[in-house]
Parts: sequence; C-alpha cells; structure tokens
Amino acid sequence: MVVLSVPAEVSVILLDIEGTTTLISFVKDILFPYIKENVKEYLQKHWEEEECQQDVSLLRKQAEEDAHLDGAAPIPAASRSGLDDLQQMIQAVVGNVCWQMSLDQKTTALKQLQGHMWRAAFTAGHMKAEFFEDVVLAVRKWKEAGMKVYIYSSGSVEAQKLVFGCSTEGEIVDGHSDTKIGHKVESESYRKIANSTGFSTNNILFLTDVTLEACAAEEADVHVAVVVRPGNAG
Repeated sequence: MVVLSVPAEVSVILLDIEGTTTLISFVKDILFPYIKENVKEYLQKHWEEEECQQDVSLLRKQAEEDAHLDGAAPIPAASRSGLDDLQQMIQAVVGNVCWQMSLDQKTTALKQLQGHMWRAAFTAGHMKAEFFEDVVLAVRKWKEAGMKVYIYSSGSVEAQKLVFGCSTEGEIVDGHSDTKIGHKVESESYRKIANSTGFSTNNILFLTDVTLEACAAEEADVHVAVVVRPGNAG
C-alpha cells in the first residue's frame, strides 16, 4: 500500500477494497459465505420490517429483469396467504440471492440486502474486517499530508462504511462510491466520482488490484497504481 511517489497534482486517493485493502479471501471466504449461510434466517427474522420488504421488492424487480437468463430464479408476487406461502416466498428469495451470487452478480438489489445483513453481523460483533497491516497507517499518512481518501467498491456504500467504521477506530475515509455511480470497468464512472468530489480526474490516484479497472480509470485521465497483494490473481 505504500506509494513511494504521488504526483504533485494528486489531492484524492481512491481505494478499491477487495484485494487492495483486504485479502480477497476475507470477501470470498467470510463475507459471501455468511450471506449464503444466513440469508434464510435473516429473512425469517426481519420479514415484516419495512427495510426487509424494500430489499425483497428490489430483488423481485431484478428477478423480473433477469427472467430471460438461463437458470433464472423468479420471486413470485407478494401474497397474504398463510405460513406455507410465506416460507415458499422466503425460499424463493433465498434461491434468487444464491443464484445471483453464483454468477457473481453485482446488482444493486443483491448488494443492498448483503449490506443490511453485514450491518447486522458487524453490529452484533459476529464479524470484523481484516485489513492488510499497512492500510490504516497509509490512510492516516495521506490524510496528514492533506489528501482526501475515498473508497470505490462494488460492495454497497453501507457495506463499505461497515468494513471501515466497525473495524477501525471509527470512520477513517472521506467518502464512498459503489456501482450506483457506474461499473468499475467503465471510464465514465471515474469522471462521475471526480465530479462528486469536486476535483478533476487528474487530481485522483486510484489504487486497485484489477487491471481492467486500472485501464478504465486511466482512460478517464486518473492516475493509477496497481496493487500486488498475497492471494491476488497473477
């Protein structure tokens, strides 16, 4: 994470999470399995809550959009019938969530539910993020040098805040972006992030372990550093 030479015009450090600030295995082996193992119980516990119903509604809408895909997992319309129908509905949502995750989908609907589940887990102390040793120190040094530090990850903004806020001494970054602003392999996403921060793309240094993301950022005139971490691909 140590950046030996930051261009003079850089005022913003933009960080990826998975494979850059945390081990890929933290996401792959801890965060994602937690969703699959606990989504049914979570839905049963929170089903009547407005937030959960909003999550299900968004998932249902996404399922309708995905209906043409092979193996698509539909979610039927809401029913006011008895317990059996409720359990069938929950099972349909579970099936859709697991199907999307099997395809590594990054839909807003899926990320929103995941974020809410992780929030509950972090708040209850059931999990804590594992950063590389140099991350928090590097962020503090950048901020001491007067730079802003932002996160851009495919995980929801809420999930990002949980990872950093619950696993350090409070929130240590200045802002967050997720795929609502655009996909990470699209150059326009980085222009939008620059606009949202009030800086130009040339004022941003993006750290990522994914070369396709690095190329997209470079196309937007963003400075890029490709991070090499243990466990990352090639």
